[in-house]
Amino acid sequence: MNLKDAIITRHSVRNFSEKVVPDNIIYDIILHAHLAPSAGNLQARDYIIVDDPEVKRKLCKAALNQDFLVQAPIDIVVCANLDRIKHYGKRGAELYCIQDSAAAVEHILLLAVDYGLAACWVGAFNESEVSKILNLPSYIRPVAIVPLGYPKGTVESTLRIGIKKLVHRNKW
Repeated sequence: MNLKDAIITRHSVRNFSEKVVPDNIIYDIILHAHLAPSAGNLQARDYIIVDDPEVKRKLCKAALNQDFLVQAPIDIVVCANLDRIKHYGKRGAELYCIQDSAAAVEHILLLAVDYGLAACWVGAFNESEVSKILNLPSYIRPVAIVPLGYPKGTVESTLRIGIKKLVHRNKW
């Protein structure tokens, strides 16, 4: 699949089949997600693969009871590593590591499409609860949870705002 097709085909999916995602696919997705750009090439992000049903239930509760986190065979928690970005000071801790993590999440979403998988970018969660559930050290900040699996049912497109409303040349 070419990149444009993956971008067009990618949708936020919240309904997953029970089919198991093989480990080699999960690790290949993370391997390639890790090739996303990062500030100063410090790669200030880490990935936690969650497949334990009890941990997924706790994550679901921390994520405003979004049930598809439990339904998906895998949840990948993408985390900012504040220790790895400390070279950039406050701006690195508040922005760069979030951007690094977000770039990796987008790679995960596109790679999922390439493998015939479905995923969804989840940012609505209680950060301190997720940190506690995953026993994260203080320098690791959860940025996104990406449920990953094979889609169940049909995937529908969502409407987009017209590009002319979004593009501004030189100034607002």
